[in-house]
This record gives sequence, C-alpha cells and structure tokens, in this order.
Amino acid sequence: MQTRNSQHKPVIRLILSNLILVFLAGCSSQPAVYTDTHAMSGHIPTSPAAAAKTRHPAVEIALAQLSKPYRYGGNSPAGFDCSGLVHFAFSRSGIPVPRTSLDQYRHSQPIGRERIQPGDLLFFQIAGKQPSHVGLYVGKGQFIHASTSEKKVTLSGLKNPYWRKRLIGAGRY
Repeated sequence: MQTRNSQHKPVIRLILSNLILVFLAGCSSQPAVYTDTHAMSGHIPTSPAAAAKTRHPAVEIALAQLSKPYRYGGNSPAGFDCSGLVHFAFSRSGIPVPRTSLDQYRHSQPIGRERIQPGDLLFFQIAGKQPSHVGLYVGKGQFIHASTSEKKVTLSGLKNPYWRKRLIGAGRY
C-alpha cells in the first residue's frame, strides 16, 4: 500500500507544472485555491464553468464527462456508473482510488461536512445501510455524479432535499 505522501506526488507535480506554465505565460492572476467556504449553504452556479473554480485535476476530468451516458459497471466515457466516474477521474489525474463506492468510502480519509473542498468525495446512502452512491464535490454546493435517474453524468446540488437527506459522509484522497 502506498503512503499518503506518495499518493499525492502526482498531484503535486501537476500543480507545480501548472504554476510554472502560468508564470512563464506572464499571467498575473492568482492560482485557484481548493477551499470552498460555502460548501453546504452557498450560491449554486448555473453552469459547469461557474461551478469549477478549481484546478483539482479530478474535478476537471470529471467535468469533461458531463452528459456522458450512465451505464451500470461503466468506467469510461462510453458510460459511467457513480464509482466508475470517480475512479476514472482520479486515475486519469494520477491518484489511485478503489473501484467501488463502498471501497472508496472505506479507504478515503474521512472529513467533516464543514471541511468539504473541491475534489472531495461525497457518499450517499440510497439503499441499505452502506454508502451506495458517490459523487465528486466541485465547489459552490455542487457535485458531479453519474445519475441513474437522469441516465447521464450530471451536476446536482447539496441543497436539494433528496441529496441532503442521504449524504452520510465525505472523504478525501
């Protein structure tokens, strides 16, 4: 099993390379920060671009999959289930995560709801007593997930009573 520091090396390399590119391009803007002080109660943007005020690589990759079809057991742009979308986005950004929502829940670092940041996983209890659905928090009260009801990858809000009632935890990789 990898140590926590070795799991974050690909992300750190990606962040550093992005910062170097920004510096070389002469951009004077500040790099985005992952924190989101309005995680549970803030404004919910109306567009994916507005929701993605982050440079977390898994969020960027997941947002590129918006409107891809839902497919049970799917973990590619041909079709995703909820944990497949998370697995795909994190794998493509160099961060290993387990394939199933239950294993993602068990192996993530638990965090309090008040500390949720873009890139964190949100776990929901839909059926049974275990987490059976997972989404990736994108910021501003929204998360991206493969929805069975909408039959596609979509954005949903944590203020929605359906999701708020079923949210049972958050985790970080």
